[in-house]
Parts: sequence; C-alpha cells; structure tokens
Amino acid sequence: MKNTPVETQTQKNICTNTENNGDSENKNQRDAFEGIIGKSRLMQRIFHLIERVADSDSTILINGETGTGKGLIAKAIHRKSYRNKKPFVSINCGAIPENLLESELFGHVRGAFTGATSSKNGKFEAANEGTIFLDEIGDMSHDLQVKVLKVLEEREFEPVGGNKTIKVDVRILAATHRDLEEEVQKGNFREDLFYRLYVIPVKLPSLKERISDIPLLISHFINGLNHSKKLAIDGISQETIKKMQNYVWPGNVRELANMVERMAVLKGDGELAVEDLPEKISGVNYERDFSRPDLTGDGICLSTAVSEFEKRLIFQSLEKTKWVKKNAAKLLQVKRTTLVEKIKRYDINRCA
Repeated sequence: MKNTPVETQTQKNICTNTENNGDSENKNQRDAFEGIIGKSRLMQRIFHLIERVADSDSTILINGETGTGKGLIAKAIHRKSYRNKKPFVSINCGAIPENLLESELFGHVRGAFTGATSSKNGKFEAANEGTIFLDEIGDMSHDLQVKVLKVLEEREFEPVGGNKTIKVDVRILAATHRDLEEEVQKGNFREDLFYRLYVIPVKLPSLKERISDIPLLISHFINGLNHSKKLAIDGISQETIKKMQNYVWPGNVRELANMVERMAVLKGDGELAVEDLPEKISGVNYERDFSRPDLTGDGICLSTAVSEFEKRLIFQSLEKTKWVKKNAAKLLQVKRTTLVEKIKRYDINRCA
C-alpha cells in the first residue's frame, strides 16, 4: 500500500457532521482543546461544558473509565479558570497508602507519628488560591472522607498531630472510575460528601464511544513520537486504522497511546501496517459476523458485545437505506426517535 502522510491519512479517516473549509489554525482549534484531542460530538460537548464551568469555582466530579483522560480534563478546567496563575496540585488517592494519605493531604507537625522528624505542609495548603485535584477519590477511606468534607464546607483543616486550624481558599476537582452513587448505596462512600462533590458532574466517554477520534489521536501520537524519539513514521494504513477502530480498548486513550508508541518504536520508519499490530488487534476480522462473537477461555464482556452488535446493525441499516433514518428505523423495527438517539449515543457517522 502506498505511504500516506499522517495528516492526509487522518483526514481520510475522520468525518464530521458539518465539515467547514477553514484554515489550518481553525482546524487545529476544532481538533484539540487545551491539549486534549477530540473531534467527536461527545468530546465537543465536554469541551463546551468546560468552557461554561471553568470560572464558576464550583466543585466538579469527573467520572470515567481508567485511561479516559480525567487528569487532562482537570488541568484544562484549571487553565480556563481565573485561578490559572495559581498552583494546580494533583494527588492520586488510590496510589498512596491510607496511613500516609492523610499526611499528604493535610500535612503534619513534627512528632505527629514515628518518622515525622519535621513539620510538612500538605497538598491542600500547597494548593491555596489554586486548584487541588483529588484523583480516584472513590478509593478514599471513610475517616479521610470526613476531613475532606470539612474542607469543602468550612475551607479549613488541622494538620496531623496539630491543633492549629489552617484556612485555605482552594477549588476542589475530584475524579473516580467508580460509580459513586452505587458506592453510596453499598455504604462505601459518604452520602453527604457525594452530594458536596456532585455539584457539576463531567462524564467522560470511553474510547469505544468515540471511535471517530481514533485516527486523529493516532496522528497526534505519531507526530509527537517522531519529534520526541527521532522516528520517521510517515503514515498508517486505512486497514490498520479500521482494525484499531474495531478493537474495544479497555485501557482507553492511554492504552491507544502506548500501543501506537510500541508500534512506532519497533517500526522506526515508514508506514504502520496491520502486521505491526499485536495479535489481539490484528486477529480481529473487521468484517466478522457480529451476531456470533467468539467466546474465548478468558470470557467476554456481554454489555460490550451487545453494544458492538447493536452499533454494527445500525450502521448497516443506514448504509442500506443511504442514510435515510426513517427507512433505517423501519428496517430495524424501531421508532425513528429511538434510532436517532442511538446514533447520537454511539456517535455513528458515514466514516464509522
């Protein structure tokens, strides 16, 4: 297959509902937002929401699967807010042992516990007048949830082992891959803290819900790798992109980025092709019969298989009816409004 420059190849594989012939600067603005790549309808909604809420100073809860870019969204909110000249402090609540997390968040005084040979400021104090991002807050213990709730309500806290109250002016952004409403019902997460956090919810779509963004993301990653690792990857084949769009991507954008890096580094130069893909992706037949998915020894995600089957049927019905939704709805024996809603949910377009 003839090599195609990354930019041209990407343009061939991206379709928007309203394509405008603007200059390259306008195109780049449409394709990215504060460093976040996304042209799909779902991502454009996220970008619009960030624009609306960034300066509000309201608490925001970002929910999404692992690898969907929750940290990038938090940084974008901070950069768009009036606090952008002040600190942005991030802490992963699930990556720090529980007995150390309290000290990391609120600091400690000398002698507060064994090994505390000097006083230390916590993340909340470091983020004063700026933004603190509590990633994976759903993994936080009940005791710490109480203290975070106090900061939200009173904007003050005491360091571990101390009795001096420290007041802070800080905006709190939180993120989790968990369903916190479900965690509240299970008794794993405080209901009062949930409602304090759930002022403005931001739900990030999984990569399989925004497959039209995959070619754009691949192009972005390749261009970055060519620059940072001195590679000479000049494109990716159409067939390879189709294989990658057909894959489920349980690790979402992070997994895609790692996969592209692996392929590019091993290839070194030239065009990325199907044979450069790992077997778990290249072994997927793009034209396979989705009514009979393979059930391997590792099992299968039923909801994902059903969604992929439904998506494929909708796309086929639209193709057969030349994208006349009324006729496609008749083929599927559903109401037109139901079909339109599913088309929006799956972000289906002519380049799907």
